[in-house]
Amino acid sequence: MSSKKKSVISQASPHTIKKFELIEEYIKSWAEKLLLTGSCNGLIFIDCMCNSGVYIDDAGQVVKGTAVRVSEVLWEMARTYTDNNIHIYLNDKDKARVDELKKHLPQDERNFKIVTSCSDAHELLLTIGPQLYGTGKFHYFLLYDPYDATIDWKALLPFFRNWGEVMINHMVSDPVRAITSAKKRTTKAKYENTYLEDFEKLVPYGSDKVAYEARVEEIINYLKGTRRYYVSAFPFYNTQNSLVYNLIHCTSDKEGFKLYKKSAWKVFGAQSSTKHSAENRQLSFDFFGEITEEEDESCLHVIDIAKYLQRSFRGRKQVSLDEMWELLDNHPIFPSEGFRNEIKSDLTDFFDAKIEQIVNSETGKKETVISFSS
Repeated sequence: MSSKKKSVISQASPHTIKKFELIEEYIKSWAEKLLLTGSCNGLIFIDCMCNSGVYIDDAGQVVKGTAVRVSEVLWEMARTYTDNNIHIYLNDKDKARVDELKKHLPQDERNFKIVTSCSDAHELLLTIGPQLYGTGKFHYFLLYDPYDATIDWKALLPFFRNWGEVMINHMVSDPVRAITSAKKRTTKAKYENTYLEDFEKLVPYGSDKVAYEARVEEIINYLKGTRRYYVSAFPFYNTQNSLVYNLIHCTSDKEGFKLYKKSAWKVFGAQSSTKHSAENRQLSFDFFGEITEEEDESCLHVIDIAKYLQRSFRGRKQVSLDEMWELLDNHPIFPSEGFRNEIKSDLTDFFDAKIEQIVNSETGKKETVISFSS
């Protein structure tokens, strides 16, 4: 491979490939659910920082990136749902990368169009954003995936205020590593624009990643307006178990929120991040029968979902499973779908919960309920 080729095609670390897999998994579920409802005329997917579409993994093999994976998924959807139109916008500021990307994309169809461009991300979004107010029953998905902690909230604003979804890669490792040593005015301005705060007020955040995460969520909650909104963020760790970034999903659609959590736990292998941690932890119990081991909030497992449910319903008798799943529906991290059998198994095995069928006195129908010990 020539040196020019190497500069165009980037290296992809294992956690980056997991990011590709998560976005692909989610988009596939998202698109199918929307197109099946019949209430959606079509889909718009935007990746404003798409790179070259292919990467080289640690073994030297070529792997497909987000832009190519999603284009292939939506191309298949367009061939299945022929009455719906799908539009894809792919952009990168590096022309050589866009030229490489074009080599790997599927061909346009009657109801499937890909538009590539070479510009700054904010220029593309400032062009597309105002058009969203007239998209009618088109549902859009914006992927905002910068290479560092750079977020242009002004360009993102129309996407928060319209019917659709926004996914932001918050590169939290950038400020954690560099904010206290930032000297250049341009670097300071980058952090001020990303966190909408004077640099002097950001410096005390230091290496506190939770502070940066909380600030970004505050901004999102402000920008989304008065609508009910759902935000879920999943952390990505490198092979040294250092946090690199959070992939934040924002939507006013509860079903999309539930789908994203389910997709993340599926791709991560029944846990909440790419962090390497013990799946089969040694569990100890206190006098009241509760697990006393301190959980690792950066990498939760199904046992932690069961623990949360036990705490929430402690002492309750005959809780309907629908009520239990509904509680998880609204949790920012725990999935309510995809791992139900595993959750019920942990509840009965580790928390002495009892699952039984009863006849509902009001409806006369059988239903499954669960009783939680004190």
